[in-house]
Amino acid sequence: MIYKIAELDDIEATLKLHAKYQINTISQEDKKDGFVTTAFTRDELKDLIEKEKGLFIAKEGDEVLAYVMSASWKFWSKWSMFAFMLEDLPNITYKGIKLSIDNSYQYGPIAIDKRARGTDVLPNIFNFALKEMAKRYDVLVTFVNQINPRSYEAHKRKLGLDIIKEFEFNGNKYWEMGCLTKR
Repeated sequence: MIYKIAELDDIEATLKLHAKYQINTISQEDKKDGFVTTAFTRDELKDLIEKEKGLFIAKEGDEVLAYVMSASWKFWSKWSMFAFMLEDLPNITYKGIKLSIDNSYQYGPIAIDKRARGTDVLPNIFNFALKEMAKRYDVLVTFVNQINPRSYEAHKRKLGLDIIKEFEFNGNKYWEMGCLTKR
């Protein structure tokens, strides 16, 4: 297994993994084990790679078995959920740091093929992405839908993220979570 910052030729394999676990295309059987809510296009992943260097993958041969997306608030701001979070950002202080677009970034979504779950892939890809993003930001911020308990447990128990606050958006309840990038 190799962990790396994705390149343009990794887009198709990433989209294949994404489609398996995205809420609009995931099988009902797999949904109980976690899902990704945001859909992405090839062009959006191209921008994430070229402009943000924010697509991190775990790859075995030609297959992407896991990905983590991490980017600036500016990148995410075109999606309504992230615009909502961005508007509230200046009202949040985490571990004594007043959050801003300059000192924090949005982590996620993340997807791990079910064949790689329960292994060290989650902490390895998370720590790889965190180390890279720590070069630019002090605080990782993310959210987890409260109807996705597997994701919550993975982020809270396995990765040690803190709950910053709870919020509602479009009739759904979320945990806003975070951690310092230099642990």
